[in-house]
Amino acid sequence: MTSAPGQTAAATAARRRQIQDKLVRVEKAIGQLRRERSRLAVHAIAQRAGVSTTFLYENADARGLVQAAVADSKSRHDRVTQDEHERIEASWRERALNAEEQLALSHNEILTQRQRIGELMGQLRDFEQMVPGESVQQLTTENTTLKRRVQQLSKEHRALQERLEGARSNLRFADKRIADLEAQVIELQRKAPLMEH
Repeated sequence: MTSAPGQTAAATAARRRQIQDKLVRVEKAIGQLRRERSRLAVHAIAQRAGVSTTFLYENADARGLVQAAVADSKSRHDRVTQDEHERIEASWRERALNAEEQLALSHNEILTQRQRIGELMGQLRDFEQMVPGESVQQLTTENTTLKRRVQQLSKEHRALQERLEGARSNLRFADKRIADLEAQVIELQRKAPLMEH
C-alpha cells in the first residue's frame, strides 16, 4: 500500500521544519558558547543544541556553521595568545633593560670611585712627606671610607648582575612556556574531531 502524495509532501515538509529547527538551535548554541567563552567543539555544540553529532557532520548547513564557528574561535584564541605572549615579553624585556641600566650606572660609579681612590692615594703619598701626621690620618680615614664605598658598590653591582641574569632566565622560561602552550593548542586543534567529516 503506497502513501498518498499529500502524505509524502507533508512528511517532507515536516522533515524540513525539523532540520530548520535544529539549525536554529545550533546557531543559538554557538552564540551562547561564544558569549560564555566556552570551547567551541562539535560535541559541546551538539549537546547545547540538543542535536546529535551525526547531524552536525552530515547536514551541510550545520557542518558549515560549526566549521565557521571553530575557525573563528581558533583565530580569536590565536590573537589572545599572541597578545598575552607580547605582554609577557614586553614586561620581561623592560625588567631586563632596567637591570642593565642599573648595572651600567653602578659600573660607572665604581670606576669613578676607583679613580678617586687612586687620586687620593697619590695625594696621600705626597702629603706624607710634608704634612703633619694629623692630616695624613684624616686622608687615611677618607681613603678607608672610600674603599668601603667601593666594596659596597661592588656588592650592589653583583646583586644587579644577578637580578639581570634572573630577569633573562625568567624571560627565557616565559618564552619556552608560551611556545609549549602554543604547541599544545595546535595539537589539540589538530586532534579536534571536526574537520575531516
